[in-house]
Amino acid sequence: MQDACPHDWMNLPIPDGRIVIGLDGGYIRDRNDRKKNFELIVGRSLPEDGDPRYIGFVHGYDRRPQRRILDHLKKQGVQANQDITFITDGGEEVRSLAEMIAPASEHVLDWFHITMRITVLRQFARGLESYDEQAGQDMLHGLRRIKWHLWHGNGYRARDEIADLQFDAEGTETDYPNMRKFLSAIGEFQSYIASNSASLINYGERYRSGERISSAFVEATVNAVISKRFAKNQQMQWSRTGAHLLLQTRTQTLDGTLRSTFRQWYPGLANDNQEIDETARAA
Repeated sequence: MQDACPHDWMNLPIPDGRIVIGLDGGYIRDRNDRKKNFELIVGRSLPEDGDPRYIGFVHGYDRRPQRRILDHLKKQGVQANQDITFITDGGEEVRSLAEMIAPASEHVLDWFHITMRITVLRQFARGLESYDEQAGQDMLHGLRRIKWHLWHGNGYRARDEIADLQFDAEGTETDYPNMRKFLSAIGEFQSYIASNSASLINYGERYRSGERISSAFVEATVNAVISKRFAKNQQMQWSRTGAHLLLQTRTQTLDGTLRSTFRQWYPGLANDNQEIDETARAA
């Protein structure tokens, strides 16, 4: 791991397999500034053999977030020579957390978030098709090529195709009312793929091997951790400290490790429970 000595890696036993950890963010209202939200980082790690574990913290509140992730992985028995896959949505903040965690780690851009952006562009292209059929069909064909190249991990060709799409869109003369938004979406997609080029993989090959290419399991985790306990739909307001502490309780409740944590903090808790059980049986 990050604090392991490379000289000792050869002496470590061969790890059982790869562990996948997905990281994503969610937002809740700031009690101290009701017009603003602050970000919660939520993650779930899935070893090949073993139970999944959850992690959560308030971004910017935890001064050593990478250390928290590192400790989280160590509790699952992850070694310095373990293959670790981080799957993220490509956001700069979340992506930076996964850097320099472990020497044998890879970082994967979530396929779901790629296709979500392509779907938005496809909707614009279909709208354009109603005003300029040929231009719209050309855009749709270009988007299919872009998706094909990305699915096969060819980021270089995909970026070329995106640049061609942008060039063609800029040269299209049409009355399509959403053309400016279409151009803006193409530019944002171009920047998104370029900034995450190192995290593009051969998704088709990975998918056929039965390995994860999406952080959809983290999306469910965000809902389980944030929505239910932070009343996201009710717009409750939180302090950063209160939200951070509740996240620790919520994630350990989902893990089933909250009782053991309390026993570490309060060693007499186990004896108290035993005495209660014995009294109950005697009664």
